[in-house]
Amino acid sequence: MANALVSIQILPNAPEGASKYEYVDRAIDIIKASGVPYRVAPLETTMEGELHKLLMIVQQMNEAMTDQGCSSVISQVKILFNPTDGASMGTLLEKYPDGQ
Repeated sequence: MANALVSIQILPNAPEGASKYEYVDRAIDIIKASGVPYRVAPLETTMEGELHKLLMIVQQMNEAMTDQGCSSVISQVKILFNPTDGASMGTLLEKYPDGQ
């Protein structure tokens, strides 16, 4: 059972003239490759899993931005940590099956 949800909005300081969206797409690819359940929303992406693993993914995302030429990165992160009862997107969203 997952013990955490981590939502992240990554804001890369992309090189002059570069689209920030290609960097955001790269960040989402890192989440996808990790194998953790995730959900992309308009302003942030939420991941589900063990807190230590999710924080490692956040670190990888930030490092990838600078490795690709961003001078800096702002990551706005929200964390729900529940080691006793667990945390799941499904449970929190069960009342809203259509995202409404």
